[in-house]
Amino acid sequence: MSDIPVVERVDTAVFTVPTDAPEADGTLSWDSTTLVLATVRCGDVTGLGWTYAPPATARVVDGLLAGVVTGSPAWDVPGTNEAMRRAVRNAGLPGVAAQAIAAVDVALWDLKARLLGLPLVRLLGAAREDVPVYGSGGFTTYDDERLERQLRGWAEEEGIPRVKIKIGESWGRREERDRQRVGRARAAIGDRADLYVDANGGYDAKQAVRVGRALADQGVTWFEEPVSSDHLTTLALIRGQLPLDVAAGEYGYTLPYFEHMLAAGAVDCLQADVTRCGGITVWLRVAALAEARGIAVSGHCAPHAHAHAAAAVPNLRHLEWFHDHVRIERLLFDGCLNPDGGTVAPGADGAPGLGLTLAGGRAQTYRVG
Repeated sequence: MSDIPVVERVDTAVFTVPTDAPEADGTLSWDSTTLVLATVRCGDVTGLGWTYAPPATARVVDGLLAGVVTGSPAWDVPGTNEAMRRAVRNAGLPGVAAQAIAAVDVALWDLKARLLGLPLVRLLGAAREDVPVYGSGGFTTYDDERLERQLRGWAEEEGIPRVKIKIGESWGRREERDRQRVGRARAAIGDRADLYVDANGGYDAKQAVRVGRALADQGVTWFEEPVSSDHLTTLALIRGQLPLDVAAGEYGYTLPYFEHMLAAGAVDCLQADVTRCGGITVWLRVAALAEARGIAVSGHCAPHAHAHAAAAVPNLRHLEWFHDHVRIERLLFDGCLNPDGGTVAPGADGAPGLGLTLAGGRAQTYRVG
């Protein structure tokens, strides 16, 4: 037992990065994004994990999780994940606590793979060599020129054959502008790429069906959160009335959440976010739940936290190449992936773990905690 490496230290850091332009979706606006970084150490080896969450998330790691994780076997990530879940019982798991667990869990998997000298995808076992991505942004605050430039950048310059824009502006009160923006998006990419939309729960049920039928006429194939994902019966009803694929799940913090969504027949593709649902440990279980029902899974945002796990599941549809998080991960980390041609290849360079290192000088500029 003395030969088993253990986690010797857990640390956190908080980074806030301003957006490169004002951003909004159907139900929220923002001008900066915060990344909470967790690092776990064993000897001279360090694992990195993160979540996009409020700075208070770091306090959960420091106050509730670090004591549980320190001294735990570096090989036994699922066991440590369970110990963390039990440690936040009275704090409440969904929300910030789940995001804190997710950051540490990703770091633990990164650490284990680094200790073994393997890319994480090789430790997990690859189901595919390449992970399809889709360009995601198209914020409702963009003017026509900026929207078209972003979409053409993905479709023409990087060869990504799938792009997504935000609709449902102002909680669905600007439906005509939504339709116009979808039309401009289609004109910008032509027939070169699939067109997806995300309403972020901004519509009501009948409006979602009405808009969805118009979207289908414009060749849209993916309708994300047409209504709030809290309303599973309504999502299922909308799914049954539209030819587009209905997707949701990004706000899942626990495994039972995803089972309820699948049991309700609410989605054609299940989204799960490794930085929210409890980390890679739980994300892989979510993918297995979906596979058992013949449903594909898609990784939500945080592309570099997802990529290796995404390559390890056979029922993956794609991974979200989200504008904000791609910018932040390229600023804070060295070793980021290249999506040219519409896929990324995690582990292809042989670098251990997630293949990332913190870019100390660049990162320090944005550190706030």
